[in-house]
Amino acid sequence: MVSDTENHQTIPLRQRLTRLYYGRSTGAIRFQFALMVIDLAIIGFFLAGPYLRDRPSYLILDYAIAAWIAVEILAQLAASRTTRGFLMRPMTWVDIFVLGTLLFPQWLFNFAFLRVARIWAVAQRPIFTLMLRRLGLKEQTDVVTSFINLFVFLFLVTGFVYTFFFYAEDAGTGFIDALYFTVATVTTTGFGDITLPGPFGKLTSIVTMIIGISLFVRLAQSIVRPYKVTFPCPECGLQRHDADAVHCKACGHTLNIPDDGL
Repeated sequence: MVSDTENHQTIPLRQRLTRLYYGRSTGAIRFQFALMVIDLAIIGFFLAGPYLRDRPSYLILDYAIAAWIAVEILAQLAASRTTRGFLMRPMTWVDIFVLGTLLFPQWLFNFAFLRVARIWAVAQRPIFTLMLRRLGLKEQTDVVTSFINLFVFLFLVTGFVYTFFFYAEDAGTGFIDALYFTVATVTTTGFGDITLPGPFGKLTSIVTMIIGISLFVRLAQSIVRPYKVTFPCPECGLQRHDADAVHCKACGHTLNIPDDGL
């Protein structure tokens, strides 16, 4: 009789990684939760970067995180069913670019603000949706997702504005000014006490306002509209339905929406 340990050792590495990254077993959930905690710690380091950049330990932490992200990229590649599918994921290229900013901070420091996009990686992990369900927030999944999109956008723009317009100032003051400008612009408050100079600054403000308002509207829609589940209709392909729907509203086809509540 073969023991569980022996069976585990005979499973190919790719299959084991796939189970850990996408599985629902107790071990997989613990693994995904640990990855999420590490991701949050890395994001905290990125957000605190302007305040830590002058400390001797900054580069040590920088390269340690680079090593971790490199290992994770390779692990995700091994866990993916196809290399093409792995390369088609937007977060793959975000991680690769973030890795570049960590390995070559002297040359790519202007793009360090893209590191905040790692927050999207947290929201895309299966453990994130699972935690929302266990916390009783299943019906608020769209709201949480929309809020994360807005939050990421705010800090991406803040990082961009800080890098190209306030980098010469004191780290703390410059970052706060960039955040203040971003929030005032996205909310269209427009106090005017902090503005970006030149045509490039005006174009940055325009893009920030257009995308920011769109994300605000998306968040408002998620809050006020009824909760729906994603379940493609076999007949017409309609994606969104009421959680208790029996028939498709578009074509009347009988639906069999699984109840995956936990």
